[in-house]
Amino acid sequence: MNDCEWERRKVTAGRVFSGVWRLPLIAPFVLATILYSRHASAAPEDGQWSQDPGSHCSFVAPASLTAGPTFWIGACVDGKASGEGMLRRRDGDKAGPAFFGRMKDGIPEIGIIDLADGYRAGSFSDGDIGGQADPDPQDRIDAFRIAAKAARLARAKYAAEKNAGSARHYEELAQTLEQQTD
Repeated sequence: MNDCEWERRKVTAGRVFSGVWRLPLIAPFVLATILYSRHASAAPEDGQWSQDPGSHCSFVAPASLTAGPTFWIGACVDGKASGEGMLRRRDGDKAGPAFFGRMKDGIPEIGIIDLADGYRAGSFSDGDIGGQADPDPQDRIDAFRIAAKAARLARAKYAAEKNAGSARHYEELAQTLEQQTD
């Protein structure tokens, strides 16, 4: 190897390894960007996207609601259920189980599922509400408080539509949900 070729290899190696000292500074940012982009594009805990038949607002229904026509009462931001509200499953004129809680970008965050045999309360995890083996007591309390707000939002909707029976039902439900935190 002649001197010219040796010098060229030394310069190339210097360029390759000159930025290595910056790697510990850059690596955390690159890793955070990769993880965030994977989380943002990932399916929401294996949930299926549904759409309110009337408003066309999109959401992921907790698994406890089972499949079928599901309606959203609450805000719809950028086409997705957002904030406090209620997801109610219906079969014709028969009301099924309901989720009362908070949604973010169409995905449940926290609340309760009102089932025929009682309530499931907590955060959204593994496609459902309240499925954690050892739930945090504060999480359960927060779920019932948020659910009571959501029931009152449903009450206000029905009151505005002059549906006194449904408005009364959801006000009574809100009071029952609040009592669960005592």
